[in-house]
Amino acid sequence: MAPDASDALAVRQKVQQFLTAARTGNLDLLKNVAAQLDDGRGIAKAVADIKDANKRGALHFAAREGQTEVCKFLVEDLKLDVDTKDEDGDTPLLHAARQGHTATAKYLIEHGANPSIPSDLGATPLHHSAGIGNIELLRYLLSKGVEVDSESDAGTPLIWAAGHAQPDALKVLLEHHANPNSETEDNITPLLSAVAAGSLACLESLVQAGANVNVIAGGATPLHIAADNGSPEILKCLLKAGADPNVTDEDGQKPIQVAATRGNLAAVEILFPVTSKVQAIPEWTIDGILRYMQSETNKQMEEMRNPRELIDTEGTAVPKKDLPEVSPEAKRRAAEAKSRGDEAFRRREYRMAVDAYTQAIDLDPTNATLLSNRSLCWVRLGQPEHALTDAKACRALRPDWSKACYREGAALRLLQRFDEAANSFYEGVMLDPDNKELVSAFREAVEAGRKFHGTDEKKS
Repeated sequence: MAPDASDALAVRQKVQQFLTAARTGNLDLLKNVAAQLDDGRGIAKAVADIKDANKRGALHFAAREGQTEVCKFLVEDLKLDVDTKDEDGDTPLLHAARQGHTATAKYLIEHGANPSIPSDLGATPLHHSAGIGNIELLRYLLSKGVEVDSESDAGTPLIWAAGHAQPDALKVLLEHHANPNSETEDNITPLLSAVAAGSLACLESLVQAGANVNVIAGGATPLHIAADNGSPEILKCLLKAGADPNVTDEDGQKPIQVAATRGNLAAVEILFPVTSKVQAIPEWTIDGILRYMQSETNKQMEEMRNPRELIDTEGTAVPKKDLPEVSPEAKRRAAEAKSRGDEAFRRREYRMAVDAYTQAIDLDPTNATLLSNRSLCWVRLGQPEHALTDAKACRALRPDWSKACYREGAALRLLQRFDEAANSFYEGVMLDPDNKELVSAFREAVEAGRKFHGTDEKKS
């Protein structure tokens, strides 16, 4: 091995050793390796430049593992920037709060860390404290003047507490006048999150605080979500608080129909006395509703197994026989447009990538990969409805492609439609049982239905 290559390897090993020492709290080793890494600019500057592939430095690792003594050395002796950010925009304080390291978090704040700095997704230490139910840190952060209703991509701290079934944290936030009707861009509220998480305690506190029990998000009300999840206690609580059992969702169904589709007898029995008759159901009895909805579900599943139509890029049904023939020249030009889209995607210029993929789709509407790629771009642009339309079109073109199932699940997950997302991921797993990404996504979607979170996607 050439001397320069050998030297480079030695440096990489020392860098790894240094970061490991920060993570494990081995302060003596940390100081020793730091001195060895001094390139003549001084230890502080050398240490500040040491990052892993995610731009996390020693202070991030020490904070994440609650190694307060290491943090003291890095902050007080080496004067490192206490608010340095990693690739996700996370500060050391965010790492400490996420893992529930209260003492470390307090130390960082007392030594200049700004408790209001959010990550790139808008989450602050207050969000994480609420999500894990760290009451001590939650109160401390609020005492420092952190905004109680600070927004993130997944909503306010109150939504996090409700979605993670943390009733004590939720009560603290309400005591500090958190808005019980705060909403995300997708109209998710704390009450919807509490219902999705199956937390009766959170729901009762929110109802008492004046939360709207008839809010609609993703075309569904809290009562629809409760009917889908099947919790009798939550259904009764919502009805007592004034939830309307006769509001229909985006599919035109009342909560009782949702419960019957799931075969949830207890929920149907609770909703039956307060629900007005649905004319399409011939026998308006508990057993009649269950039989009819199960029959309709079976019909829909049969149609999915034997699709008679495809979906075009605008979401409109198109008979298979009407799909155009694509000439070799059109395919060639579509491939060129796809190449431009791929390059724009790599540069994270997602809007430009969408334009290029759209040109390619116009030239070759039979290419499912183009729809898959554009669906992912829409996800990255925060446009889940467009992402879902493309994913459905992709699945119609290639119903046996597990990647299409993944795209559909990812879009549904972003829309907070976790049960549907889990179903899409599960269908993908059935097509490709060895696909660990799909298996993991399925499990996460099921868990998110209770705890309200998400994952990232990968490009075709």
